[in-house]
Amino acid sequence: MAMNGGTVPKRKVMVVADPTRESAAALQYAISHAMMEKDELILIQVGNPNSWRSTFSTFLKRPTPPAGVAASSTERSRGGGDWDHLEAMKHACAFALPKVRVHIERVAMEGKGDKATTILHYCKLFSVDLLIVGQRRSLSTTILGDRSRRNGGPSRLAKATDTAEYLIENSKCTCVGVQKKGQNAGYLLNSKTQRNFWLLA
Repeated sequence: MAMNGGTVPKRKVMVVADPTRESAAALQYAISHAMMEKDELILIQVGNPNSWRSTFSTFLKRPTPPAGVAASSTERSRGGGDWDHLEAMKHACAFALPKVRVHIERVAMEGKGDKATTILHYCKLFSVDLLIVGQRRSLSTTILGDRSRRNGGPSRLAKATDTAEYLIENSKCTCVGVQKKGQNAGYLLNSKTQRNFWLLA
C-alpha cells in the first residue's frame, strides 16, 4: 500500500528478450528487483527470426506456469523453434510472480532494420513505464558512450556503440541496462542518470 491509503499504481515493464545471457540477466533482475505483482510485463524481441537459435533454454529453467496465467490477445502460438526462449521467459516470470500479466511481442524485421528505434516505438505504443535491457559493456562501449554524453547527449555515436546504450540515452521512459556479475555477485546497473551502480543479489 502507498502512503495516505492510496494504492501503488500498476506499471508496464518491458524487457528486451533476445536469446542471450544478457536478456536472461535482464529478466532475472526484473523479476527479483524491479517488478511488483500488479505490474504488467511485456517481453519484446525484435529481429530476423530466421537468424535466431533456440539456445535460451540453457539459461532459464522452464517450470510449468500456474493455471490461469494471463496472456495478451496479440500473443500467437508459433510452435517450437526460434521462439521457444520467449515461452521460457514467460514461464519463469509466471513461476516467480504468478499474478503478473505477461505479454509477448514478436517483431520480425527483414534486412537491416533499426532495432533500437523499433523498441522505442513499441515503448511509446504500449505506454511503457520501465524498459530493461541486458547489457554487455566492453571498454570500447564505455569510452564511446561517455564521449557521446560529453558531446551533448544522445548522438549517432551512441547509437553506433550498442543497442542497450542507445536505449538508455534515448528512451522517454526510465531505461535500465543490466549486467549480471557472476552467479551470486549481483548486478551492475546503468541508466541515464546513474552509471555503474552495483546492486547485490
